[in-house]
Amino acid sequence: MIEVNSGKYQGLVWDNPEKTMFRIPWKHAGKQDFRTDEDAAIFKAWAEFKGKLLENGNSDPASWKTRLRCALNKSPEFCEVTERSQLDISEPYKVYRLVPLEEQGVVKVKKESGRKPVRSRRRRHSESEPDEEEIACQKIIKEEVLVPQSINMSAQEIIPHTGREITLQAEVETNLLKTDNNTEDIQVNFTIEAVEKRVLHSFHITVHYIGQEVLRREIMGNDVRIAYLPPSPVPPSPPSLNSTGFHRIPLPDPPSEMSSDPSLTPRLTALNTLLPFMESGIVLTSTGGGIYAKRFCQGRVFWRGPHNTSTGPCKMERASEPTQLFSKDIFKQELDAFRSGGKQPQSEITLCFGEELCDGDNIDDKHIIIKISIPWVESQIEEVKTLRDSIAILKSLASQSPTGEVTLNIVEVLQQ
Repeated sequence: MIEVNSGKYQGLVWDNPEKTMFRIPWKHAGKQDFRTDEDAAIFKAWAEFKGKLLENGNSDPASWKTRLRCALNKSPEFCEVTERSQLDISEPYKVYRLVPLEEQGVVKVKKESGRKPVRSRRRRHSESEPDEEEIACQKIIKEEVLVPQSINMSAQEIIPHTGREITLQAEVETNLLKTDNNTEDIQVNFTIEAVEKRVLHSFHITVHYIGQEVLRREIMGNDVRIAYLPPSPVPPSPPSLNSTGFHRIPLPDPPSEMSSDPSLTPRLTALNTLLPFMESGIVLTSTGGGIYAKRFCQGRVFWRGPHNTSTGPCKMERASEPTQLFSKDIFKQELDAFRSGGKQPQSEITLCFGEELCDGDNIDDKHIIIKISIPWVESQIEEVKTLRDSIAILKSLASQSPTGEVTLNIVEVLQQ
């Protein structure tokens, strides 16, 4: 706003060698030697910038100066240095200091007897009575600040390595309201919300051997390969369905503590025989349509999920078209129905390696089970559940109220 270094405005100069304070010429427009083109140049430039150069069709240097003064006083970047200002000389000026960034926003408020303190002035005015310039400044503030307006702001950040997305949304709304006694009140509605959610295309995968969890992974990305990797050199990876690189989850050898149970010995033998057939594994891919899988291993793979349409065991054929395990379109329909009071959607997908998987089967009896959950789906379900619970509580409270109405008092809660 202030072009001190340009030399464009006469009298607008630095006041100290460190260039932290500057002078603004401050000659009264009523003086005989007042020169509009020189003494009011900086004020005119500011009025022109604000679109207030001609008010009511007239040029008014006094109003220009008042507008700049109000802008400087409102801005946290500037602070008037009254002890360095010279207003009683032939070429009067005011001095303002550039406020460092770390000091901006720190406001000191002092109130005495319910009234704001009034600066002492050298002009012939009562100390308790604001001068014309002060009144004009207040009028300008009212015109420029208290106009009904709505401001929406949003900032978004993805936290590295966590797959979490933070969205900060703020809405500021001001309204000028007429009261019963014909005065004007200002209504300010300020809403700020921090939403944390997981980025789309994430998998939460757990591996179970004979009913025991042996591995847990959370994958951020569109693709993941689940396969057994033998001690020999790693075989070449099958291509991703999206033709991009992807994460790998190696199926581990059975944990040593399982071999300490004699009753599991026959089943562990079968498990160790089955694992090498899962060498090439399967590839899971998240696309715009949902979750798909493609089988590359020799061992059979059966699956069940919320959106399978066939009856009986669902077998994933090898080297065929990808199998859709989860449909986003169907989920959206189920979520809308749940929001309206319907049944809660299901989202978990189960894979069974080497054995058939039928409805009603106890998965703890299976040798290799892969459970796949989708965090962003679960998050949306939880949001609807929370909303439904809140509405149920409000309805319950309203039914107990004589008027059938509920008044909410919003209290800020600070989280550690």
